[in-house]
Amino acid sequence: MTDTTETIEIPTADAMRDLGRRLAAELRAGDLLVLSGPLGAGKTTLVQGIGDGLGVRGPITSPTFVIARVHPSLRGGPALVHADAYRLGGVAEIDDLDLDASTDSSVTVVEWGEGLAEGLSEDRLQVTIDRPSDGPSDGPNDGPGDEHGDGRIVRLTGIGPRWAADHHRIIRV
Repeated sequence: MTDTTETIEIPTADAMRDLGRRLAAELRAGDLLVLSGPLGAGKTTLVQGIGDGLGVRGPITSPTFVIARVHPSLRGGPALVHADAYRLGGVAEIDDLDLDASTDSSVTVVEWGEGLAEGLSEDRLQVTIDRPSDGPSDGPNDGPGDEHGDGRIVRLTGIGPRWAADHHRIIRV
């Protein structure tokens, strides 16, 4: 089985939220997304779009200091579990969060989860967000469309049978 990868250029924060809404249309309960990218890349901005697309209670903000938030659905769909592994010291600490207790009934998104969250599910969507240039970041809340205006490159890699079966593309164009 081969992984499915798509690369998308995202010029603005609004376009990143739109990508999240489009991605939400493809997500279902049990899906795990592992987000990686530098500070200010737009990870939380993408999750805001996913939350909007899933119709969950918000607002969606970075869970860096609370580690994880659950956003229940407002329309009978899956909840969104939004976690941030930035401050976690290893796999044991992500296990302590009991994220696997809700993975079957929710869409789980883990920012900074690369190398830590893969054990939560055999299937996952790895989302890597990069800046085309290595310009300075103003902090964790600047994102696509910040004053650097350099946009983002988003790489979506579907791993496991969930993303390989009957999927020619992760997001329909």
